[in-house]
Amino acid sequence: MSFQASAESEDANPDSIDTRIIRWAHVYEPSHPLHKWALWTSEQIFERTAGRYKIEVYPSSSLGKEGHINQSLSLGSLDIIYTGTSFASQLYKPLGLSEMPYIFEDYQHWRRFIQSEVFAKISKEYEQLSGGNLIVSSSYYGERHLTANRPVTSPEHIEGLKIRVPGAAVYQLFPLSLGAKPSPISFSEVYLAIQQGVVDSQENPLPTIKAKKFYEVQSHINLTGHILGSILAVVSGRTWAELSADDRKIFREVLNLAAEKTSEEVRFNEQNLSSWFEKQGVTINQVDREAFRQKVLKFYEHTTFSYDRDIYARIQAL
Repeated sequence: MSFQASAESEDANPDSIDTRIIRWAHVYEPSHPLHKWALWTSEQIFERTAGRYKIEVYPSSSLGKEGHINQSLSLGSLDIIYTGTSFASQLYKPLGLSEMPYIFEDYQHWRRFIQSEVFAKISKEYEQLSGGNLIVSSSYYGERHLTANRPVTSPEHIEGLKIRVPGAAVYQLFPLSLGAKPSPISFSEVYLAIQQGVVDSQENPLPTIKAKKFYEVQSHINLTGHILGSILAVVSGRTWAELSADDRKIFREVLNLAAEKTSEEVRFNEQNLSSWFEKQGVTINQVDREAFRQKVLKFYEHTTFSYDRDIYARIQAL
């Protein structure tokens, strides 16, 4: 959406303010912290710009699935999106390195990455290739775990399992390295695919498993922790170019603070959700995570999946 920033003095008549509508789309549920803090962002932007900008947030794929909203951002029909790092990497592949299984040791390692020069450089390269679309912030999405209707506690248990994964190629590495069968299915269709037996399993962080109610159709959560995911807040290059320098500062500050709050809430939730799932009758299984990790890392040595090994090494060294 194209618009022009309108400067208003502090003593301007509020009734004369020309409020510009900013459209922000994403695929996550209204109950997810990502949406909660997007709404908070809308309130803050409206307040800090004296009503000159109002963000309308569209959750749950209401304006399209993830691939579609990425396209809409580049076309200028959306102003802001949440998108998984792996989807953004379809335009600039090195972005997807952070979604590779077991690249991070823990949450602190992930935090060091998003605050690093490596991430800043990768983001800048994405901006240039995308026509100016700007990665303003990165929120922690959580450790991705495997759900199924049986225990999967060692690499041998996963062989032959048909696992739903997101559409980006990097998500296929985990099942492929372990002899499972990746099945790309849109996020909004996963529940039904499990319920109808189209797939045997899916993988997502605990807060997402709760928000999407996957625990209703999967009896076991296996704590593989194979990916520490990130969700990017990306602003359209057209939109960003039309913001004043002062308004850019406000948008950047608020979006980064929202990302911090989202990350804190997701981290807190995933540390406290196991007991909640058990009360719903779901079995939580600890796994031999090191055995999974070693098999996946060995697969990397022989994979034809293209990735920048130098950047990969720099991320691991953080």
